[in-house]
Amino acid sequence: MCKYLEVCKNSFYYWQKNKDIDKTKSTKRKLMLEIKIEFEKHKQIYGSQRIQKSLAKTGIVYSRSYIATLMKNMELKSVLRRKYIVTTDSKHQYPVANNVLNREFTTLNIGHKWVSDITYIRVKDQWNYLTTIIDLQTEKLLDGH
Repeated sequence: MCKYLEVCKNSFYYWQKNKDIDKTKSTKRKLMLEIKIEFEKHKQIYGSQRIQKSLAKTGIVYSRSYIATLMKNMELKSVLRRKYIVTTDSKHQYPVANNVLNREFTTLNIGHKWVSDITYIRVKDQWNYLTTIIDLQTEKLLDGH
């Protein structure tokens, strides 16, 4: 039958599985309400894929693209908020080191001028600190031994 009607088998089986789903306007409104509830329940982080999976667990089965279209029409967009941690306190009362190099980064002597930097790397729920120290003459890292 699929060959005669020139219909893809996947489309037929999808239709067969979902033919009983009522897609009237009232059903669309109910679906939009469920999407809004899921979106708010998960603090506006879930996108269409996660909302589709979450709704499917409760027996509400629709395609991800249809849910994405409804979310777009409802102007619901997932917002991922980066956790920001202030790492610099410029208003402290500790002594500040003098700017000895004064942006003169060239030297002829090994081990005479060293520069360093620090960065923060989040691993699971903790911040880890990575410090790099470089000799300006050889441009090699301090090996830490």
